[in-house]
Amino acid sequence: MRYRAATALLDAPLDAFTAVFHRASGITHLLTEPAPEILAVLADEPLTLPALLARLADLYDLADADRAALAARLEELVAAGLVEAIPA
Repeated sequence: MRYRAATALLDAPLDAFTAVFHRASGITHLLTEPAPEILAVLADEPLTLPALLARLADLYDLADADRAALAARLEELVAAGLVEAIPA
């Protein structure tokens, strides 16, 4: 499975939150770390879970990156319509 950020997302930082407007649904989501960072990485190209974990670990110097936690965040973002799961 590969993941990519949904198209037509607009974001704006708001202190500890990031507001993400999904044009297709008309819904604004308030996100906190690590969701905005995940969306930013997935906006560049679709990635598998291991590739996304590696990219985030490199970009944010994560020494204790947790695959299960990232998988849970991805499922939440997919359920919200902000990330699309692409079958391999």
